[in-house]
Amino acid sequence: MKAKVFIFETTVRLGPKISETVKGKLSLGARILQVGGLEKIFKQLFSFKEGEKLLKACQCYLSTTAGPIAGLLFISSEKVAFCSDRSIKVPSANGEFLRVHYKVVVPVEKIKGVNQSENMKKPWQKYMEIVTVDGFDIWFMGFLNYHKAF
Repeated sequence: MKAKVFIFETTVRLGPKISETVKGKLSLGARILQVGGLEKIFKQLFSFKEGEKLLKACQCYLSTTAGPIAGLLFISSEKVAFCSDRSIKVPSANGEFLRVHYKVVVPVEKIKGVNQSENMKKPWQKYMEIVTVDGFDIWFMGFLNYHKAF
């Protein structure tokens, strides 16, 4: 139990404020229930091919140069996809700001490899790196259930 509490505290610390992070997780849970499950959310957020199967879905953070972004990681038979929990502001062509969800989609055929790693000083902090065939590295961290992602 102590390890689970510690992992929860570590995950919550990735957010700007504990109250905002917990509020975000609760609203995400409510949204999952409202929509009817993770598979339906996946189909709403991303294009879905005939015969494509959602294999796994889990909460985590996408590592960006601006800091970690909380969201859902989806692993399907066709792609690995991430969508942020909250929308972010981006400038539009006319100078106004739009709110959009931060999304990353990597087709399976574009994945060169997937690496698991952990912080040597804090082994409960685990990371997943996706390396694409064109040389991009995409890092995920702060998994609520790291083993569920593999």
